[in-house]
Amino acid sequence: GFDEPVRAQFLSLPKEGGQPILNRLYLRAGRLPLADGHHEAVIGEAFAAAHGLAPGNSIEATIYGHRQRLDIVGVAISPEFVYQIQPGATFPDFKRFAIVWINQRALESALDMQGAFNSVTLRLRPGVDPASVIEELDRLLARYGGLGAYARKDQISNHFLSEELRQLETMAKLFPVIFLSVAAFLLSVVMTRLIDTQRDQIAILKAFGYSGFEIGRHFLAVVGAIALVGTLIGIGGGAWLGSLLADVYRDFYRFPFLDYHLSALSITTGVVVALVASFIGAWRAVVKAIGLPPAEAMRPPAPGRFHPSLLERLGLMRFLSQPNRMILRNLERRPWKALLSVIGLALACAIVMVGRFQENAINRMIDVQLRLASHQDLSVDFIEPTGRAALSELRALPGVREVEAVRSVAVRLRHANYSYRTGLSGLAPDAALRRPLDASLTPITAPRSGVLLTDYLQQRLQVDVGDTLEIDVLQGRQPHIEVPVAGFVHEYMGA
Repeated sequence: GFDEPVRAQFLSLPKEGGQPILNRLYLRAGRLPLADGHHEAVIGEAFAAAHGLAPGNSIEATIYGHRQRLDIVGVAISPEFVYQIQPGATFPDFKRFAIVWINQRALESALDMQGAFNSVTLRLRPGVDPASVIEELDRLLARYGGLGAYARKDQISNHFLSEELRQLETMAKLFPVIFLSVAAFLLSVVMTRLIDTQRDQIAILKAFGYSGFEIGRHFLAVVGAIALVGTLIGIGGGAWLGSLLADVYRDFYRFPFLDYHLSALSITTGVVVALVASFIGAWRAVVKAIGLPPAEAMRPPAPGRFHPSLLERLGLMRFLSQPNRMILRNLERRPWKALLSVIGLALACAIVMVGRFQENAINRMIDVQLRLASHQDLSVDFIEPTGRAALSELRALPGVREVEAVRSVAVRLRHANYSYRTGLSGLAPDAALRRPLDASLTPITAPRSGVLLTDYLQQRLQVDVGDTLEIDVLQGRQPHIEVPVAGFVHEYMGA
């Protein structure tokens, strides 16, 4: 068993049984509830896997105060819940949030609401503008308590998945640039030193009639061999890492199937890009070998022609120690070598930063949100708004030291031609468990008049302090109010 409370979202299936027209279920096991199966249910795969549930098991649910036993007849996934996350949550929790499908008659009976519905999905004809349909839907459903329509691109699963793929695409472009730049730099250093140590052999070959092109082709073949060996190792490592990434996506996203496939195009692209980067890195050293005259190649490299540095001409060297003078002379006399060294170090730092960025970013968000902004140990959500009597009951529980109330409503914010749908939270002026933070992460007091917006909403709505913000409340009587912007807060989680 599982001793902690579990929240569930119930969805209805057609009264006559079978699949819905839109958002069809993909059954992993079992079947759909029958038309007369009032106690039959299909549960989401993520919740079933987290608790080891399967067809034949049963669960108990409290639906609007009525306890009901449900027999699990199927396990399924749905395109609507590819990313199964609890409303208002930051991360998915498959153990504490469930998706349950039951027959519409059974749900109507449990809620004592015959023929009622609270969610509508529409499929538009090709070429129809979704924005115009959304506007008309909002107008028609406003008097019925509509919370506002939204396009598929704003649907939670679609939004999360699209953002994840966009981030993955960015990483797929950024990581190769960094790693290939480091590889090109290392090849440049290695080939330059290799050619310097083989000056005699190059001179002898040229004396025997080998052309610069043939010698250059030889060194490029060496570079190509190095690149191909590295590419083969990279293909094997990439295939292994790709399969691990696919496993991660299978854990967080619920697709009918997700198989990792390494295409021939990806392999060919990787080989070509690796060869091009290697040739670019070694090109300067190879050109040096091609242009080296035989007579000059037979002699050791001539000493460099040095002259007083700029600091020496300005008379500033006398203020520096001998080691510092040597360092500055070498930097000024070999600027390209110094520049390449700086670039190499910068790329090495970039590799370290990219590798640790995601972990550090998440730790930073958790630290700011849960250590500085939010101080509560537990949060209690109510299905319907409740009065202060509930606070007294919560405060009387054993071990509870402090209780604070927060009123949250769904709203649409408007300013000029910009609008954004989000949540509006009302905090007490002396709130201590949940405190808004400014840009310097200093706690600020919630104003008695006006509204505080996140810095994200500031950019999204193009507002500044003192501007008037229109707020359409999407719950209850749905009032329309206008309030001034009192300031901005900094939040990593949420809008």
